[in-house]
Amino acid sequence: MPYRPFTDQNCSIAAALSLVGERWTLLIMRDVLLGRRRFADIKRSTGVASNILADRLEMLVEHGLLRRKLYSEHPESYEYIPTRKGLDLNPVIISLMQWGDRYSSPAGPPRIPVHTVCGHDAHPQMHCSHCGEVIESSELNVRPGPGATQKQIYEGVLPKRG
Repeated sequence: MPYRPFTDQNCSIAAALSLVGERWTLLIMRDVLLGRRRFADIKRSTGVASNILADRLEMLVEHGLLRRKLYSEHPESYEYIPTRKGLDLNPVIISLMQWGDRYSSPAGPPRIPVHTVCGHDAHPQMHCSHCGEVIESSELNVRPGPGATQKQIYEGVLPKRG
């Protein structure tokens, strides 16, 4: 499927989804981040059709989340290596995994994140960069930023809490 930006929205979520919101894309990135770097390995793990996998990999390379590295000349074969931009998607994937563990995995989590530095199971959380406290979902608002439109500036802080 071709890359389709959400040009009518001034929203970082919409911009991110224009890159990774197509079906299969996050699962392909999950597999690459788990170390499956070759086309056949990703295809086998995800079950995605070859034409769709080729399209998604091409788009991820084109937009700088992955880079192709030749690993065989006969036949010409590549592996896909995550770039910094691709690696920075990992917290999003882990957050989505944790949400799925909580609401869609009645038998329990299929995989558990492990902190490589200490070797223990990890339960990543969002922390405030100012005070260091854990941020609960109900403790977040958003305010207009430097890229806000006039409409977003007028709306002010969201959500409005009564």
